[in-house]
Amino acid sequence: LSEQMQKAADSELFEVAARIRDQIAGLKSLNADQKVSLSDDTVSRDAIALAASEQYACIQLFQIRAGQLVGRLAFVADAHAEPGAILQRVLEEHYQTADAVEIPTEILVQHELPEAEILAEILQTRKGRKVTILAPQRQTKAELISMVERNAQYELERTQKSSDRNAQAIQDLATILDLPELPQRIEGYDISHIQGSNAVASQVVFIDGLPAKQHYRHYKIKNPTVTAGHSDDFASLAEVIQRRFRKYTEDPQLPRVNNPDWPDLVMIDGGKGQLSSVISVLQEMNLLEDLRVVSLAKQREEIFIPGESQPLETEPEQPGVQLLRRLRDEAHRFAVTFHRQQRSDKLKRSRLEEIPGLGHHRQKILLAHFRSLDYIRQATQQQLTEVTGIGPHLATEIYNYFHPEAS
Repeated sequence: LSEQMQKAADSELFEVAARIRDQIAGLKSLNADQKVSLSDDTVSRDAIALAASEQYACIQLFQIRAGQLVGRLAFVADAHAEPGAILQRVLEEHYQTADAVEIPTEILVQHELPEAEILAEILQTRKGRKVTILAPQRQTKAELISMVERNAQYELERTQKSSDRNAQAIQDLATILDLPELPQRIEGYDISHIQGSNAVASQVVFIDGLPAKQHYRHYKIKNPTVTAGHSDDFASLAEVIQRRFRKYTEDPQLPRVNNPDWPDLVMIDGGKGQLSSVISVLQEMNLLEDLRVVSLAKQREEIFIPGESQPLETEPEQPGVQLLRRLRDEAHRFAVTFHRQQRSDKLKRSRLEEIPGLGHHRQKILLAHFRSLDYIRQATQQQLTEVTGIGPHLATEIYNYFHPEAS
């Protein structure tokens, strides 16, 4: 965190640096308090507590094994329920996927659970040993719960500050761009390639100022000029935008108002040229009037909007500008990660293509089975024959390719 704070300060991201500084101070304060020893340190124990605002609750679960804190899990839940009911629901969901060895023999809770006996019986059946759930009121176990509660309170305060900052950033961005409403869903797009090869694009989504990774998408560029190895970011962006919004032209009845799939703002990583290419394709699709689009140039963090030859007058430290930068950086990261994956897969396939009798379909099956070229190289002939479509003869060819000394 200290390194991140210094890097942010060096980049004149003073708001980010201040936020990290506050995190460091909070962690130091917590570490000073978190010294609770239990005499029965052979007991496997979980301790759970929450801190709540009017909207949501932050829950912390400490996992203590052999007297040592080995894990700390964080959850966020709707606060519109009794504290005990919230804790019960979190514990049920947490232990639902846990292995028997992960279930402790004792669970300390901040508030009485409404159905503690039922939960204890279910966990006891799965673990094969007695599981106790109790809400300690005094002595060391109560001190442990207090410590967990302090952690939950700190996380709640941090989450509230982050939420306030996001709200401020969204409001500031709406002001900068003169948007009619606050942009809840913002999409960011970027292109990644090396001298035109393996060109890909990313689509990342922020909802209420935060990454919504379940909505992320990546695209392989299909433009013949680009796939031939000639880089063309303008054509690539136009293709991606066309593919993203094609369904709205194919079915004009699809709603664009109160539709969670329709973005309130689209941000393109680039300058005037990239923005112009996107505007052109949206005009052809008759979507430009309903879609707000901007671009963010890398060098000076300049924001360009349609119809203006000059960038907007903004300051780097403005919350709205920083929100766009986070979106742009995330789009870049996601695009680069996918591009590297594509290059790696291509290199793997190029090696496998040298093996006689191993076609493209079987290459994919082989890679899906072993996950990496190294594991294929380490596989025995018997292990290779266990792969669907790989017979003894082909297994020998594959093995001999990676072990020429054995052939």
